[in-house]
Amino acid sequence: MGEEGFDKAPLLVEVPNEPHQVEGGIVRTGTQWSATSHIITAVIGSGVLSLAWSVGQLGWIGGPTALITFAAVTSVQASLLADCYKSPDPEHGPIRNRSYMEAVRLNLGEKSLWVCGFFQQTGLFGCAVAYTITSGNSMRAIQKSNCYHKEGHEAPCSYSDSFYMILFGAVQIVLCLIPDFHEMAWLSILAAIMSFAYSSIGFGLGLAKVIGDRKIKGSISGIAMPSTAQKVWRVSQALGDIAFAYPYSIILLEIEDTLKSPPAEHKTMKKASMVAVFITTFFYLCCGCFGYAAFGDETPGNLLTGFGFYEPYWLIDFANVCIVIHLVGGYQVYSQPLFSFIDRWSAERFPDSRFVTKFYPVKLPLLPPYRLNLLRLCFRTVYVITTTGLAIYFPFFNQVLGLLGSFSFWPLAIYFPVEMYFVQRKVAPWSKPWVVLQVFSMVCFAVSIFAFVGSVEGVISAKIS
Repeated sequence: MGEEGFDKAPLLVEVPNEPHQVEGGIVRTGTQWSATSHIITAVIGSGVLSLAWSVGQLGWIGGPTALITFAAVTSVQASLLADCYKSPDPEHGPIRNRSYMEAVRLNLGEKSLWVCGFFQQTGLFGCAVAYTITSGNSMRAIQKSNCYHKEGHEAPCSYSDSFYMILFGAVQIVLCLIPDFHEMAWLSILAAIMSFAYSSIGFGLGLAKVIGDRKIKGSISGIAMPSTAQKVWRVSQALGDIAFAYPYSIILLEIEDTLKSPPAEHKTMKKASMVAVFITTFFYLCCGCFGYAAFGDETPGNLLTGFGFYEPYWLIDFANVCIVIHLVGGYQVYSQPLFSFIDRWSAERFPDSRFVTKFYPVKLPLLPPYRLNLLRLCFRTVYVITTTGLAIYFPFFNQVLGLLGSFSFWPLAIYFPVEMYFVQRKVAPWSKPWVVLQVFSMVCFAVSIFAFVGSVEGVISAKIS
């Protein structure tokens, strides 16, 4: 992407009989399956590892019900948001909304844009922190698994994960030089394959333990806590973890912007979303339910690093390697929209700055030519260092995931998609669709607040202890 890629979203130019649309130097070649890979990479991430713990907090009725409910909510909001990719313009024809924030600006105005920008960029940044925490935990788990295998299950085998988080950050500094979404389909496909691998391993180990023990553990009410207040906090954290595990609204339009047409991008995106959510929910139910069935009240916070499973140690190691590889790609999927926003904003604010707009050709052995931009190099390096530092300071897996999920769930996954749908479809206030969607939004708001308060309490308690 050159300097022209920093411009505002250009008006759509339809090219007759041309399967790939070219605008601003961008060739859109994405398909339903590449979009599905991007979604699965974004959704089946660190969140899946906490679902057995979440089901454990909610119990055998509440846990599966919550997973299916969040899947349905995700499908609804994805459908609403996919329709916002193009906005009608009487003079020039449809305008592409190449990012979530562009769609909000065009449909809801500048004030909503600032609110949306705060939640979106904070959410993207938070996901990078969460993925750094998870990768450090997984790399440390490999070392612990080998130690337990050699020294026995009662051995201390205590290691710090700070070094591994720094190592993960070093890899991300290199990968952050990937210009944008359009050039990372290969990374998303690899990450999606890894997510299938470790999710399947988690499901298989849980199933094998249930069969081996000949007993389904757990209860209707979930894991018992010493007091009602503690139980309420745990339930709220569990809902936050599930909220983190599902929605991908903050990157949906960026993914949709990679799709070729015909068929229309929103149609392809809806199909990709349905396939991805179905596959994701299947794996979530398998991992969450069989993990809880295997361990009951002893269900670990992270299914593959909490060491409910010790053997076969090589399979635990392989699963954690898959997690790390997946998170390498997932970090980029969630960071690229933020990087693109900074690129465009900087070019608009400082159009004459060589630091911002000049590209330097670089040729490395065995690699294709690369155009180096100093702004990208400096900002993205500082970004990775910052996310790594916060991950080291707040290494609390379940609590951080719950906090991030509850923080961004309602505004980004529910409120803005619903409000943009009203504008796009010209839904009249107090009409039946308006009332139904407003009730839907308010219910989701209440759940989000409940989960957020509990997750904040969890982070504070974990930091104090």
